[in-house]
Amino acid sequence: MKTKYTIGLDFGTNSVRSLLVDVSNGREVGTAVWNYEHGHAGVVLSRDPNLARQHPADYLKGAEATIRKALSIAKASVKGFQKEDVIGVGVATTGSTPLPVDRKGQPLAFQAKFANNPAAMAWLWKDHTGVAEATEITELAQRIRPHYLAKCGGRYSSEWFFSKILHCCRTAPKVFDAAFLWVEIADWIPAALAETEHPGQLAVGICAAGHKAMYNNTWGGYPDAEFLSQLDSKLADLRLRLRPQAHPIDRSVGGLSERWARRTGLRAGIPVAVGAFDAHLGGVGCGITPGTLVKIIGTSTCDMMVVPNTTPLADIPGLCGIVDGSVLPGFFGLEAGQSAVGDIFNWFAGTICPQGKKSSHEILGAGAEKLKPGESGLLALDWNNGNRTILVDQALTGLLVGQSLHTTPAEIYRALIEATAFGALTIIDRFEEYGVKVEQVVNCGGIAEKSPLVMQIYADVTGRAMKVSRSAQTCALGAAIAGAVVAGASAGGHHSFAAAQKAMTGIKSRAYLPKPAVHAVYQDLYPIYRRLHDAFGKSEWQGNLYGAMKRLLEIRNRARN
Repeated sequence: MKTKYTIGLDFGTNSVRSLLVDVSNGREVGTAVWNYEHGHAGVVLSRDPNLARQHPADYLKGAEATIRKALSIAKASVKGFQKEDVIGVGVATTGSTPLPVDRKGQPLAFQAKFANNPAAMAWLWKDHTGVAEATEITELAQRIRPHYLAKCGGRYSSEWFFSKILHCCRTAPKVFDAAFLWVEIADWIPAALAETEHPGQLAVGICAAGHKAMYNNTWGGYPDAEFLSQLDSKLADLRLRLRPQAHPIDRSVGGLSERWARRTGLRAGIPVAVGAFDAHLGGVGCGITPGTLVKIIGTSTCDMMVVPNTTPLADIPGLCGIVDGSVLPGFFGLEAGQSAVGDIFNWFAGTICPQGKKSSHEILGAGAEKLKPGESGLLALDWNNGNRTILVDQALTGLLVGQSLHTTPAEIYRALIEATAFGALTIIDRFEEYGVKVEQVVNCGGIAEKSPLVMQIYADVTGRAMKVSRSAQTCALGAAIAGAVVAGASAGGHHSFAAAQKAMTGIKSRAYLPKPAVHAVYQDLYPIYRRLHDAFGKSEWQGNLYGAMKRLLEIRNRARN
């Protein structure tokens, strides 16, 4: 049989990527990236630092441009390649990124009266304008629906679906009233490609619904109308229009429409898979299996694990959800993560310590690499954009302890890297505390690809080997794998995700191994991190921080002797 290919689309925070992949071996034969046109680096901002929106027109324009470019590259580089060889499409997006749409499923931002209104655009994952609403949702659920919270870590987040919608209801009522439905872009974009975005035809994914909108089949789908009405009666009305069933990524939302075939150069009718979040499909693209923790490390991180849905599994406090089928069909998907990682490094290097023409990261990284662990006497908390796991509190902020008149930028830079590593270890500890064994760690994303310094510090802090995915584009690869599965073996794709992952994924030969002597120093520092973590992050904490600074000085002096 002639070689077949699938397209994986990855709609990120600043750009969209198309990846064309050989389904027989995962070879990447064409890739293209298109930067969003609206806002600042693709994000519409305001004077409110919590606001972050995107214009949905960028998604459509970016899909067209990148698919065409990826096909063009493949045609030029692969002998005999034809567009007819592409058999399926998958879509990964950020999330929770809900979008208000009209009765036909079209974004309100496409209407002239709302074109420049940020409330009518997609509410990007890192929009935290709904902090108060998230607290209100949490408190109500604690009183009358505690089982809702048990499946999403014990606390509802301002990053999630209903917090954002409720905030719109209260602050932009004209937009809310004009919206017939709110749709995650993980659901809207695949539907747009198949032209099944009409609310009566729309297929929604269990990934977005389960992790961000408290959807669970055991209680009939989304939160019930009585619960939502106590937040606002308009939410109860909206509940009637939400789709009754959510689906895993082994289902197609429909075939690529004739119009989108003309726009992209693909063949009409090829199946488009149900969409999912980038981190979850990044897990698929890393070859995730039980016992494997996949870390998608970029501006923030998402940490993914899967457990067979036949295995008893405790509710794990602080996770971003335990959802059946959200990563792989037949498995519970477990999501955790950190609200800022690369964003913290970029903030320090770009805002606090810019270096002009030469990369601040390059200069700071070179200085940080020369330092011994503990030598700076510094310890930081990685909460510059709040805490996603395990505290689930976006009202927390960053912290740096141990500064002196001799503290250098490189020392601070290393302390910030170490803080994110300590945060990563806290997540690993939480998984294992509740019986989910982490047998290996596989990393992907820009930082995993580009920063040996960060990867080595993560290995040394956690005491675990840091493996790196073979593909540098795992989220798009995971989407392409979904495209291969919905296409099916009869069309040249795959009959299961296990078969597709075996053929299309892999791990690089080099792994970052922990250095025992360095790990020992971090074992001394980590308890201090946890004291700060609990002191500032837990209302019930009753400890004493006296001695923390002195202990840092002891470790510093030991490192310098």
